[in-house]
Amino acid sequence: MATITVSIDIAATVDEVWRHASDLPTHAEWMADAESIEFRTEQRSGVGTQMEVFTRVGPLHTTDLMEVTEWIDRKTIGVRHEGLVTGEGRFTLEATTAGTRFTWSEQLSFPWYLGGAIVAQLARPVLRWIWRRNLESLRSRIES
Repeated sequence: MATITVSIDIAATVDEVWRHASDLPTHAEWMADAESIEFRTEQRSGVGTQMEVFTRVGPLHTTDLMEVTEWIDRKTIGVRHEGLVTGEGRFTLEATTAGTRFTWSEQLSFPWYLGGAIVAQLARPVLRWIWRRNLESLRSRIES
């Protein structure tokens, strides 16, 4: 299992950052690894929202089935991943004196036939780098 956590400080209020973070249909606009999002439910926010996220990391691509498992307004969005890579992830917002700290944390498991724990160790720095760039893209989008 790979545990990956990245954080970024955004010069905006929690309300403004939440407006972007909670707008799930737009995540593919600031997440370089998410090519597109298709919803499997009528709802587009809150616990129970289900979506297919078409993901690409370099030449590798997969479809993640995701379900929102936690939703606390202005604070947290948690999801469960199912697919080639499984696990749980969470976005957390925290007010700071300069704005908002956005933390993205994931626990991912890779299948044994792809190398399991070994691939998880190799994937950790790559995914951390991608997600940090994603958060920088989000920050740029919010602060501009």
